[in-house]
Parts: sequence; C-alpha cells; structure tokens
Amino acid sequence: MEQRVLGRTGRKVSVVGLGTWQLGADWGQVEEQDALAVLDAAVDAGVTFFDTADVYGDGRSEQLIGRYLRERPDAGIFVATKMGRRVEQRPEHYNLENFRAWTDRSQANLGVDVLDLVQLHCPPTAVYSSDEVFDALDTLVAEERIAAYAVSVETCAEALAAIARPGTASVQIILNPFRLKPLEEVLPAAAEAGVGIIARVPLASGLLSGRYTRETVFAADDHRSYNRHGEAFDQGETFSGVEYDSGLEAAAEFADLAPEGATSAQTALRWVVQQPGVTSVIPGARSPEQARANAAAGQLPPLSAATLEAVRDLYDRRIRAQVHHRW
Repeated sequence: MEQRVLGRTGRKVSVVGLGTWQLGADWGQVEEQDALAVLDAAVDAGVTFFDTADVYGDGRSEQLIGRYLRERPDAGIFVATKMGRRVEQRPEHYNLENFRAWTDRSQANLGVDVLDLVQLHCPPTAVYSSDEVFDALDTLVAEERIAAYAVSVETCAEALAAIARPGTASVQIILNPFRLKPLEEVLPAAAEAGVGIIARVPLASGLLSGRYTRETVFAADDHRSYNRHGEAFDQGETFSGVEYDSGLEAAAEFADLAPEGATSAQTALRWVVQQPGVTSVIPGARSPEQARANAAAGQLPPLSAATLEAVRDLYDRRIRAQVHHRW
C-alpha cells in the first residue's frame, strides 16, 4: 500500500489507516478477540496507521491496541491517539498538568514510553487561540512524552487556526463525498504548511457503504441511534451531519458511480485518498472482512475526472444546503 509522510511528524503512514472508535464503544459491543482480529486483518492488508482516543470505551480501544503492539512488535504501526474529551469541555481544562496526566494514562494503556502522535480531541474553539495550550504541547514534546502533536477539529475555521500553529503536525477533519467544504481552503493551506491531513468519517458513518435502508435499526448504544441530532456530541460526527432519509437517497445515487469491481464504500475511500493534501483516511471496521475491503481501496486506480465531477454535482444538488454553512 502507498505510504505518505504524515505532515511534520516526518513519519510515513499508509494512505488507508484504521479508525478504532468501533473497537471501544458507541457502535455496539465488539468482543476482544474480534477486535484483535480486525487489527490483524488491517495490518496484513498493508495498514500501518491506527487512530484511537483515550475516550473510546474509556481507554478500551487504546488497551486493545497496546495488547496488539505487544503481540506484533515488528508490525511497524504508527499510533495516533487523542486527549481532552474525558473532562467537561471548558478551555481552562486544556493545561499542562492535565496534559501530563492524560498522556501518562495513554502511555500506560498503549504500553509505550513515547506516544507517536497526540491530538487534541475536538476541543472548545477558544483553545485554538491559546498560546498557553500550544506552549504546553511543545513542553510534552520537549519532555519526550510525545513525539508530535496535532488537532482533531470539527470546523474548517478550527482547522485553519491549527494549521497556522508552527508545531501542529497534522489536522484530523471530516472529509467524504458528502462533506466537501475542506477542499476549498483547509487542504490547500495544510499542503502549503507541510501539515498532514487525516480524513475521518469517510463513509459518513456507513451511509456511503450503501448497506442501510429506512428499515435499518441501530443498537441503543450506537451513536447512529442516539446522536442523530447532536444530542451527545457534534452532529457532524454522525452521518456527517446529513439527515438520514435524504442521505440514503444520496447514497443510492453515489453507489451508481462506483467503478466496476469496486464497492460503494471503496469508491468513497478512493475519492478521499485522491484529494490533494490528504495523508491518510481512517475508516473503522467491525470485522476482518471490512478491514480487508477498506484497505483494498488503497490499491484501486484513481477515479476518473467524470466520476469526480459527478461526486461534486451530487453534493451540490443533495447535500450542500444541509451541511456546507455549518462546518
């Protein structure tokens, strides 16, 4: 699989990584052996990049990855984690004392002495303008607790603020065929600054897989049940902020754009990988089969100019009015 340098980390990661929110919580229960099998399948398919967070299953996702790293120490995995969502979301909580405590916990969960990359986990907007926050992050690097730091953002404005900080290694942002706004300013700014782009929610919480219908029932502990309107966290994290019924219609139209031999999900992932400035896309997986299918998208040939134009047209007609002004 193609490897790209992840911004200012200087490290190479696979263009298709693995998001591990599913292995922690909020997507229904996943047994430990099943979770480890997903990690194994992804690595065997060429994935070298795992994305996790200290809040996924209150550390369970990190602990599972830590166990996997011990079992396959030569796999060469780059692990990005996140911090900040285990406390009430107030800017004053983003301080050096908490950062040290949070990174100590993630180090213990992952079983490592130095964290490859730590991302602020969609912090309050005021955090991006705080010199003290970024000074504290620089201190973590100087203390060799972390090798690099980054930010996971909700909005394009937050992304641009993070990119302007000289120590920011990468920015994680929602990007998929139903979320095109980052293409306008964020990706060009990141490329110019040498900042990596990690694309999350690439399948719009599964909408772009084409597997769901109006009759689909999601478990009560699945965020696609309880967060459709932003009841628990930012609405954009669930179905990319697209209203479910209209999203199903748009997804059916998107499925018709898939090239021969590619699924709708693989087409969406290939679209993300193809955007200039993207380093890696991080779909989640609940089974080894999903992990292998997602990784295979990294080997697909580039989508045609006609397909790219059709994606833009679909977004403009069906999605833009719902989401473009919000994020």
